[in-house]
Amino acid sequence: MTTTWPPRQGDARMSTLASRTRFARFATAAARAAGRPLTFVIAVVSIVIWAFSGPLFGFSDTWQLVVNTATTIITFLMVFLIQNTQNRDAEAMHIKLDELIRAVRGAQNTLLDLEELDDIELDRIRASYEELARQARTRIDRRATAARTKSGGTT
Repeated sequence: MTTTWPPRQGDARMSTLASRTRFARFATAAARAAGRPLTFVIAVVSIVIWAFSGPLFGFSDTWQLVVNTATTIITFLMVFLIQNTQNRDAEAMHIKLDELIRAVRGAQNTLLDLEELDDIELDRIRASYEELARQARTRIDRRATAARTKSGGTT
């Protein structure tokens, strides 16, 4: 079966795609709103109001339960919204980096799907790049030493 992108009207993927898009827009907007200074100020003011209302309610269990329940619910929901936003941001970043790797002559196209590899394979690749970096630093140190020797400087 051949798939087309983007999905065409009437394609079964359209409704799934539309609901994902709506959720993605909502999650992005909610995560952005949560990160704004005004949202932080509103949260602080809410906590201050709650704290000052303590004597009015006699610091009762219900008074404590209100803030505990509210913060738990908000935190629980925000975890999912922020995770969704971060997942999409990370995926977009991977795609952009993949395009740069693909477009640069001499780049290793084998690096395009590193996020799919297991930890052992990633460690092996990281070690090879650390070795390349060590070799490059050694070459730079040799050149700097040679330049100082040539100019008559001592170290």
